[in-house]
Amino acid sequence: MKNNSSSLLLEGKTPKELGYYFPAEFAKHEATWLSWPHKEESWPGKIKTIYEPYAEFIKVVTEGEKVRINVVDEKMKASAISYLEKNGTDLSQVEFFIHPTNDAWCRDHGPAFVINPEAKHKKIILDWGYNAWGDKYPPYDLDDVIPTKIAEHFNLPVLHPGIVMEGGSVEFNGKGTLLTTKSCLLNPNRNPELNQEKIERYLTDYYVVDQILWLGDGIEGDDTDGHIDDLTRFVNEDTVVTVVEHNKSDNNYAPLQENLEHLKTLRLLNGKQLNIVELPMPREIIYEDMRLPASYANFYISNNHVIVPTFQDKNDDKALDIISQCFPKRKVIGINSLDIIWGLGSFHCLSQQEPAI
Repeated sequence: MKNNSSSLLLEGKTPKELGYYFPAEFAKHEATWLSWPHKEESWPGKIKTIYEPYAEFIKVVTEGEKVRINVVDEKMKASAISYLEKNGTDLSQVEFFIHPTNDAWCRDHGPAFVINPEAKHKKIILDWGYNAWGDKYPPYDLDDVIPTKIAEHFNLPVLHPGIVMEGGSVEFNGKGTLLTTKSCLLNPNRNPELNQEKIERYLTDYYVVDQILWLGDGIEGDDTDGHIDDLTRFVNEDTVVTVVEHNKSDNNYAPLQENLEHLKTLRLLNGKQLNIVELPMPREIIYEDMRLPASYANFYISNNHVIVPTFQDKNDDKALDIISQCFPKRKVIGINSLDIIWGLGSFHCLSQQEPAI
């Protein structure tokens, strides 16, 4: 796929050199990007049941920003519109793009926007390499080119860092700090030629951060090898919520305790300790003999709301209350994710924010 002329002017430069930065998710959005789900193998036997909660997610997001949806063709667009009309979504807030995809996980294959309000091109799209979490679910050729397709549509410059990177593996405070996990970013199924130091160089140059904080292992059932968005999330520049398991016999107990203890030792750029808010885990959810990666940390922060996956669990209300206290200026909404989590991800995995300028 050819670069547009504006991309050629920037070739060989990094966003850091060009004065761009990657805003935190809680900064203002222009839009939220999605890729309409259609791969039955991702939700075997359940794909039809996910559309109502997925459409409800879209409806909530449109109450504060545009939603931009990649669809395979006009037929899929019509099907999507029928679900959104049924639940009363404001369709004037929804834009569709005929961008064929392999799967729905837009957090990982979608566009990462860096911005510079003073530059001629106020936004640049990063098109990282994408290999479906270590070549687990081929084919992924269509997903891999989605960021460049979006850049071409909007005539935005696009930069190709040249390594594999997934949006769900990185978390930002908007003040120079990036949080990630060794279990994912240092996994040889992503960038086997790169050590930790070289990966940190890519993160600092392209996401434009000054500090990388590393956590350890992810939760059981997570096929991404430990994405941070199921573990620990920034809710403001110096506060994180992190999931903890209170049942000592649960396989998640030890790794989540290790993450919690390690978080307590970390310091931000100003030397300050993180404010840490503990978030419970839902009960163990097994489907077809498989542990699913259910986590309340996989919430999505839109302009007006925080949308939290719920699991018909005794901890749902507790989690919603804790997250509400973290976001006093946003309305916290729980949406039943019991069917969606069968795809091994939830609302954060499915979405990618486009920052406002």
